[in-house]
Amino acid sequence: MSVRRSLLYMPGANERALEKAKGLDCDTLIFDLEDAVAPQAKAQARAQVVTAVRAGGYGYRELVVRCNGLDSPWGQDDLRALADTPISALLFPKIETAQQVHKIAAELAMVSQDLAIWIMIETPRAILDLEQLASLASVQALVMGTSDLVTELRASHVPGRENLQYALQRSLLVARLYGKEIFDGVQLNFTDAAAFRSECEQGRAMGFDGKTLIHPSQIGPANAAFGETEAQVERARGLLAAWDQALTSGKGVAVYEGQLVENLHAAEARRIIARSEALAARPR
Repeated sequence: MSVRRSLLYMPGANERALEKAKGLDCDTLIFDLEDAVAPQAKAQARAQVVTAVRAGGYGYRELVVRCNGLDSPWGQDDLRALADTPISALLFPKIETAQQVHKIAAELAMVSQDLAIWIMIETPRAILDLEQLASLASVQALVMGTSDLVTELRASHVPGRENLQYALQRSLLVARLYGKEIFDGVQLNFTDAAAFRSECEQGRAMGFDGKTLIHPSQIGPANAAFGETEAQVERARGLLAAWDQALTSGKGVAVYEGQLVENLHAAEARRIIARSEALAARPR
């Protein structure tokens, strides 16, 4: 089981950052060849990322690469260079249509059978047409690009993100409808720890699976917000034991700590326990 609480963007052009990432306690590393890389540095960044992921040393951390779009001068080369490297997925920016995804899937099918497709949701059209994108079997995960979305809307970054509530909630509804993981957008002001914690708590309460990050200082708060405490895991174990005992007794419901327990509660308890066990099984 993959647990993705914290997903840290790392600039592909920064060789030192690629090395430093090996010691960071994030769940997923997203090596960025797009926004974080100037046009004149694209080829060098691509070569550095390919070398880094082939050399390994990232341990349990899931490796994802955000490439440039296939409609850019660098996208095709990014896809082909990374297709046979030991990464889990390629993340594609500015996805708005099913045709874009079909083209990506066709290109990948010619060079790789293993890489998953993740897509950035960062434009008004992507939000409004998200069902067409999330329903595609080739799409594994959705990543909110809230910074670009704010720009596209001619909006502002405001505390509480009230101006993005519709976009965030609609995206979550669609993701859950089609069984896709979905990750919250970045908080650009990494020096405001309190604001970041608040945004993480908001994202978790909404239902996001994890949060994308731009700075290592954000990893700990994201892991805490999108993870489970020992008390929550123990409660899940107790609830599941009560549920199993009720089933053994021929009952369709159980009571645990004064709460009525039904099948949906048992399913959530199993999910919490599985995540806890997956994290505990990671090599250190």
